Amino acid sequence: MSTPTIIVYGIPNCDTVKKARAWLQEQGLPYRFHDFKKQGVPAERLPAWMAAVGWDRLLNRQGTTWRKLDPTVQGRVHDAASAAALMAEQPSVIKRPVVEWSGTSTDRVTVGFQADQWNELAGGGSNA
Repeated sequence: MSTPTIIVYGIPNCDTVKKARAWLQEQGLPYRFHDFKKQGVPAERLPAWMAAVGWDRLLNRQGTTWRKLDPTVQGRVHDAASAAALMAEQPSVIKRPVVEWSGTSTDRVTVGFQADQWNELAGGGSNA
């Protein structure tokens, strides 16, 4: 059984990212952490994430950053291109963590933390 390659993208002080990283450590799963604040949003990965989960799911409209945006800025987000531009400019509007799971039964991208789903992915999953 091969160990999956896991990359966690997020912000270190985000509670959900903290829970996700703690879960990975408890499972003994090695992962790499990409800090949006220090390293930015990888422009080459953003389209793949949007293709995998949808731009509307990736954009966190419940978060503080979104709520603090000017309503005219919020109103300009109406499709993948406008959402991508905002996410590149304001990484904190991306729902976290974004996790790339490579080497699992199916390469996947997940958003947020769900222990049940992660158990399946980390163990190689059953039928996806």
